[in-house]
Amino acid sequence: MKFLLFFQANQSAGMMAYLPFILILAIMYFLMIRPQAKRQKEKQEMIKALKKGDKIITIGGIHGTISGFKGKDGGAILLQVDSSTKITINRSSISSLASAGNDEPTEVIESGS
Repeated sequence: MKFLLFFQANQSAGMMAYLPFILILAIMYFLMIRPQAKRQKEKQEMIKALKKGDKIITIGGIHGTISGFKGKDGGAILLQVDSSTKITINRSSISSLASAGNDEPTEVIESGS
């Protein structure tokens, strides 16, 4: 009988030793992993919802307007950078949508050497 009580007390003390690790993992999940997964899901939805005429910014910092899509699944985007320049980029290289309030044309400044 004494052995059984000792075994149960020892087993519950062993489970309590894992409690800090479980709490640390739970805190990491709610503060780091879950918010990152939410941001990634929102970005994927934004990329799927792109349409012609949207102003975007690429990961490399290129600003432009979507002028069309290439490929069967629309995996490549034709991006109009200025009035005479169009480039092809992958959907995965889009960072974000450009702010809608900045509709003024870009002024070209040339440095005098």
